[in-house]
Amino acid sequence: MFCLYLQNITSFSAKDKIGDFMFVTLIRTVILYIFAIVSVRVMGKRQIGELQPSDLVVTLLISQIISIPIQDTDIPLVNTIIPICLLVGFEILTSVFNMKSIKFRSFMQGNPVVIINDGVLNQKLLKELRFTVDDLLESLRQKDIFDISQVQYAIVETNGQISVLLKPEHDTVTREDLNLNPEPQGYKCPVIIDGKFVSKDFHICDTDMEKLDKIIKNEKMQVKEILLMTVDSAGNHTIIRKENQ
Repeated sequence: MFCLYLQNITSFSAKDKIGDFMFVTLIRTVILYIFAIVSVRVMGKRQIGELQPSDLVVTLLISQIISIPIQDTDIPLVNTIIPICLLVGFEILTSVFNMKSIKFRSFMQGNPVVIINDGVLNQKLLKELRFTVDDLLESLRQKDIFDISQVQYAIVETNGQISVLLKPEHDTVTREDLNLNPEPQGYKCPVIIDGKFVSKDFHICDTDMEKLDKIIKNEKMQVKEILLMTVDSAGNHTIIRKENQ
């Protein structure tokens, strides 16, 4: 009986330790997740949208540093938070120097490179950039270009993306080319999303709650029935009703 009692105590103790470990891991993961989101937001939207070499290094380092205390709960969170703060500070400082100095920006990010000029591919630059012909053709196809001879200029940007200017005879015809003068279209702001008002853009589309209430009443609808409603500065609106689930 005594042995069975000891076995039960040991079993409960082990379960408690596992439960405590999982709880601590969960809390640390949530804290580090929130801290990582805040850190990326502080570094700016450029960090999210276009990764330069320095941005990529910082992002990889942050992800690696965060993973360590999640796996080993004996490591204090401070040992993770301080290095991340240093990396964020360094990234902000680097961004300031990038804005102030062209030479520093060129050193950190590189320079755009013209690899196609008047339909002619610069093979030497292609090798220097370690771009394969397949990489180039794939990037052009993603822009609906299937013939290199139609390209006036193709430029490899500092983030690795390719910008393309077509030759005039292959470029898309615009209204200006046809001497058409259409009236400018205003930005259609989302004012209701999933049955809730989005008031932060009201000033952009020159509207307010009173105007929106009037439109909704004229449509014989309720706000909770609307999935999406957009309005422009001219008062034109589009409403998408929620489907019955």
